[in-house]
Amino acid sequence: MTNAPDGARPDGTRPAPAGPGGIRPAAPADVPAVRAVTDAAYHHYIERIGLVPAPMEADHAADVAAGRVFVAGDPVRGLVVVRTEPGHLYLDNIAVHPDTQGTGLGRRLLAFVEDRARALGLPEVRLLTNAMMWENQRMYERYGYEVVERRKDGPYDRVHYRKSLP
Repeated sequence: MTNAPDGARPDGTRPAPAGPGGIRPAAPADVPAVRAVTDAAYHHYIERIGLVPAPMEADHAADVAAGRVFVAGDPVRGLVVVRTEPGHLYLDNIAVHPDTQGTGLGRRLLAFVEDRARALGLPEVRLLTNAMMWENQRMYERYGYEVVERRKDGPYDRVHYRKSLP
């Protein structure tokens, strides 16, 4: 395979310019990478929780088409999926490829989400994680997210978090 000229992808599309932290809106051509990074980031939880984690079953193409997905890296190494809700920005998914974990990319993605909420005039970020994903819980609490509640949603046992933004 030869490289396409001027930064274009082999299919002729060009990624959107990356913003602060190298994070940019995902394009339709990114959908396979969004799926691959999400699957790689969550796959090891299947055995622990006894279910396929919800982010692995998301409609990635629909999320990208709706402008809810932002990616980092070329090739994509991390991503967030966000939704604007009344009074807050909802972080639906954050995923970092296992080969890239520990590099600070997750923290940059969280900072991006918080900055986006502020830019939209929203006073807080909300998210949830599975109660069996202890690593995620420690990370969110380390970065100032507080537990709102823990509840069962169908087969999922979830811990809900929020962070008020200054």
